[in-house]
Amino acid sequence: MRHARDFAVTVLALAALGVVAGVLWSILAPRPPYVVTGRGPVLADPSTQALIAADGWFAVVTGAFGLACGAAGYSLSRRGRPLAVVTGLAAGGLLAGHLATVVGGAVNLGAVSVAAAGRNLPTVAGPLELTAQGVLVAWPMLAAGLFAALEGLAGYRDSPLRRPFGGRDPYGPISSYDISGGGPAR
Repeated sequence: MRHARDFAVTVLALAALGVVAGVLWSILAPRPPYVVTGRGPVLADPSTQALIAADGWFAVVTGAFGLACGAAGYSLSRRGRPLAVVTGLAAGGLLAGHLATVVGGAVNLGAVSVAAAGRNLPTVAGPLELTAQGVLVAWPMLAAGLFAALEGLAGYRDSPLRRPFGGRDPYGPISSYDISGGGPAR
């Protein structure tokens, strides 16, 4: 029962942070400029980098949240239930990334910061959308990856394999031998 509780708390905490990440992404990411024509809104500059910049800002924001969540999840998890927390980080990171795209697209706090090339037509801010769907896994991969790396380092630190032979060198102390190849030091 405690495993399910740890999993659920982790997923719900990350979902709440996903809303915050969506608002932050909406503030930071540039909007692509659109021109309103008789046929509806048309991308003003097809060579605009605003679409790529929005994906980049999403990866930066969710990646930073993922690293922070991985470190916090590791430090707050009890030694007996790391599996529930790390799976919660992975599932909650996927949910948080999805919520960040939904909230970021709905909030629209950013402004058009990329000018359109060509004719001087009035531009309007386009919707904030994610064009590279692969960045949705930045949050869960970095959160679970950092958690696993920290858990591995802690396991190595506590491992008896780190000090073979009880911490003694089976070949004797190195300082009693001449390194130049002449045998024992004189």
